[in-house]
Amino acid sequence: MKKLFKITAVLEGVSYILLFANMLLIKPTNVELYKQLLYPIGMSHGVLFMGYIGLAFLLKKTMQWNLMTFLIILLASLLPFGTFYVDKKYLS
Repeated sequence: MKKLFKITAVLEGVSYILLFANMLLIKPTNVELYKQLLYPIGMSHGVLFMGYIGLAFLLKKTMQWNLMTFLIILLASLLPFGTFYVDKKYLS
């Protein structure tokens, strides 16, 4: 399950960056492309986000994370590049 969480964390981080790139780089220059990319990127990010949170709850006891570590792992999902930090610090 730890390996699945690692994969989900990285994919969630990548989808978050793609979502930001779509909003900041593509929307001002090409609104049609923005509209075409928004749904698939947004939907995949949402599914990966929910998977990340769900797997974090499932792994909390197995990995023996204390409350502070668990809150950091949950908070990291809200920050760009946060899940990459979690992967490097807590999952390696």
